[in-house]
Amino acid sequence: MTAEANAGPLAGVTVVDMSTSYAGPTTSMYLADLGATVIKLERVAGDEARGWGPPFVDGKSAWFAAANRNKRSVALNLKSEDGREVLFRILADADVFVESMNPVKLTSLGIDPETLCARFPQLVYCALSGFGSDGPHRDRPGYDLVAQARSGLMSVTGARGGAPQRVSTALSDIATAMSAAMAINAALVRRFREGIGDVVDVSLFETDLALMAPRIASFHAGEVEPTPSGGTDSVLAVYQPFETADRSIVVAIGNDDMWKRFAYEIGLDALANDPELATNAHRQLGRERIRQHVARVLATEPASVWIERLTRVNVPVSAVQTLSEVVQDSQVQFRGSLLSVPGSEGSMVTVRSPFRLGSVPEPRNERFPELGAHTYDVMCELGFADADIERMASDGSIYVSNQTTPVRALS
Repeated sequence: MTAEANAGPLAGVTVVDMSTSYAGPTTSMYLADLGATVIKLERVAGDEARGWGPPFVDGKSAWFAAANRNKRSVALNLKSEDGREVLFRILADADVFVESMNPVKLTSLGIDPETLCARFPQLVYCALSGFGSDGPHRDRPGYDLVAQARSGLMSVTGARGGAPQRVSTALSDIATAMSAAMAINAALVRRFREGIGDVVDVSLFETDLALMAPRIASFHAGEVEPTPSGGTDSVLAVYQPFETADRSIVVAIGNDDMWKRFAYEIGLDALANDPELATNAHRQLGRERIRQHVARVLATEPASVWIERLTRVNVPVSAVQTLSEVVQDSQVQFRGSLLSVPGSEGSMVTVRSPFRLGSVPEPRNERFPELGAHTYDVMCELGFADADIERMASDGSIYVSNQTTPVRALS
């Protein structure tokens, strides 16, 4: 296997990421994991996510680290002409541009999709936003919480009879990043085939709408409008959590044969043989009756007993694990799903990308960059002289990290 193959299928692709917070940086991190060179363009004050915490480890945000491995940081002041000139020099040889700015600001800086794609027709331009690049609410700011609320996701999440709840992770951001990375890769295929770029328009709101697709489809087809139900109202029955003698588990019955295996295994032979429960449609109607019987039986033994027994008869089951259990999970450990952040001595981890390629047996895992750590190097690669770099650093057009910059560039 060649070194080039090990580098990943996007080796040689340059991604310029000017996004902030979480969705955009996660998008470019996935592209970096696939081998792309990612230049993270930051304000001279840095990505706002650098300050997200606690927790901090040695002053560094764990959230920021989770979305920014395998990147180079260049800090620019795009309000200055020099800062914009550096950006345009970088984009001249770039393949992908990722941004998450307000459309009005993009236009005022001359980096809106129309302007940049006319200037750099080879560019795959990815715009991430709360609600999309057009429509009556295109200018509204969007965050995960707002997207989950407006898409209806929160309306079906939470305890039965309780208040709507947010899914307690950056779900909208991460799913948006996956969607954006998929679309960018498709646009790159076209770019390499036809020589022209494209505009990728991805929003948190529409990503969450996609996550709600089966619920929206069911409602539109006549299902009663759903409310928080504690995870008991899936189209499948039984497909929900239960309390055992010591903790919560979930059971996921996916077909009629599985239902019978499950019911026989836990000693509910009468239910297994009941023709009124023979199909999923029947079991939906008898959901509450089933729940009562199953809950009574499962409460008699600890979770470990039921997990062992149901796994033996090939019924999907799991304990509802805490994060302290997740990080020690044997499958997580075996697959190397958690990556220790280099230089953190194991005190910080990131989660490996949810895709794996046979051509890349070992994941790329470079530490997240310090602010402006690569400004000097990148500007040298672009042909800027030390005197120009020093002048721009002095007038605030760029920020150059003292850790990696020769003294002469800052003197």
